Amino acid sequence: MALRTPTGASTGDALRQVRAGLPRKAAGRVVGCAAAASLLLGGPAFAAAPAPPAATPSATAGTAAAPTAQGPLKWATCPAPSQAQGGGKAPGTGWTCATLYVPLDYTKPGGKTIPLALIRHRATGPGKRIGSLIYNFGGPGGSGVDTLPAFTPTFAKLNTRYDLVSFDPRGVGNSAPVNCLTGPETDALNAVDSTPDTPTEVRQWMEATRNFAAQCTKKSGPLLPYLTTTNVARDLDRIRAAVGDKKLNYYGFSYGTELGGTYAHLFPRKVGRAVLDGVMHPDKDFTQGALYQLKGFQLALDHFARSCVAATYLCPLHRSTPQGVEKVLTGLVAGLEKHPAAAAGGRTLNDSLALTAIEGALYSPDSGWPRMASAVAAYLRTHNPAALLSMADSMTGRDAKGHYSNSNNVFSATSCVDFGVPVGKTEIERQMPAFRKASPLFGPQFAWALNQCTYWPVKGAMKHMEVSAKGAPPILVIGNTGDPATPYGGAKAMAQRLGKGVGVLVTWKGGEGHCSYGNGSACIDGTANAYLLDGKVPAYGTSCS
Repeated sequence: MALRTPTGASTGDALRQVRAGLPRKAAGRVVGCAAAASLLLGGPAFAAAPAPPAATPSATAGTAAAPTAQGPLKWATCPAPSQAQGGGKAPGTGWTCATLYVPLDYTKPGGKTIPLALIRHRATGPGKRIGSLIYNFGGPGGSGVDTLPAFTPTFAKLNTRYDLVSFDPRGVGNSAPVNCLTGPETDALNAVDSTPDTPTEVRQWMEATRNFAAQCTKKSGPLLPYLTTTNVARDLDRIRAAVGDKKLNYYGFSYGTELGGTYAHLFPRKVGRAVLDGVMHPDKDFTQGALYQLKGFQLALDHFARSCVAATYLCPLHRSTPQGVEKVLTGLVAGLEKHPAAAAGGRTLNDSLALTAIEGALYSPDSGWPRMASAVAAYLRTHNPAALLSMADSMTGRDAKGHYSNSNNVFSATSCVDFGVPVGKTEIERQMPAFRKASPLFGPQFAWALNQCTYWPVKGAMKHMEVSAKGAPPILVIGNTGDPATPYGGAKAMAQRLGKGVGVLVTWKGGEGHCSYGNGSACIDGTANAYLLDGKVPAYGTSCS
């Protein structure tokens, strides 16, 4: 069973992995463009890195010894990424890192604090430096410290006049990480059938969700009430001040659009130049968001199938109709539900992980679509599940040694404390026909994922996000008509909800994949660059094709 996002899930690892040819997670919340949407348990999972070492609740919650106020940030050479961020080498030349302490509880600013890990690349010139451009790559759960350096070429033009800055939001990576399960325990969770169709399987599914919540509470309970997007937005304002900017210049992908909209609502007169890309729908509640995102994934699946038949890329599935292509995938998943495939190291590929791999591939038409088609064809030919299992692992955040990142932990924690509601077996079964109708392949998994917050110790604070931002300057809102994780309607609604004269809608017609900037549209990139670098606000409704 994999954790999933409902209408928007992480861009952090998602953006990095999608463009590197690896899938990400989606379904429920926004997995950043690096992957994004509000994911629920049991569906496409947010691409992440290995899990961090377990932390005690007191350590997770920070210490009173660390001051709420601090002097100038002390930027220094970045260490190699921690296990929570995926391990590996330190960022390349020009990158420096710092730690900022912020209040755990903003109602008690003099109380306990937690550390936020920051990363920066100074402006390269030529041209006058504008300030810092702060990024959030989605999730909730994506590591900005890990992701931003991987996109140095993508943001090179912006880097001429901005310091590029990102951070691990509270609970993520090196910022007071949320800890829940060990690697083997997460493997066992992902082995549970996320589309249960017998009473025994239903009990196992609900019990797995209960156990996950219990372990998160046991290991990170004191931190969980404070992982709201509102608190992250307040952290973002502390970062703005710490880097010396009077106004926040911001680029938010996927879940980062919810964060950016929340910031604009809280601090409308502190907004500088801001872009929201791959936009979560501001009006959808917990259940509506899951169904809304499901329809986006089905649309992307239809586009993949048509492209496969039209031979717009080398597709080894060799079917004459899009329906035939989708039937291959449905048959694959049905077969794995009855007979999971044995893999190396004692692992197995079940239907749940196969769905995770397929969903993740839909984030990227350039790399994910052909990779998924090849992996499916290879399995049908040889019954070797290695390629599909690898794709699923990249979505669930599992490395070759069996370590997981904590991105899915944060996804659940923030999703549940923001909007989560208890959804039990009876309500899921009531919703099932609508979910099956929206997508015969993905619908059951998305529906059962609605139980994500049923046993969570902290209940949702609101029905949907609040983003009205009267008094803010124009904010670019970029929507992609083929986006699977954050369907285009979210961009239209966000532009309207921000307020007249604030939300400026820009549309990429005919675009595919999650988010828009850096995905192949010179028009989108040029429009965003002109706004961020020169302050040129496009006309509302500007369209790129």
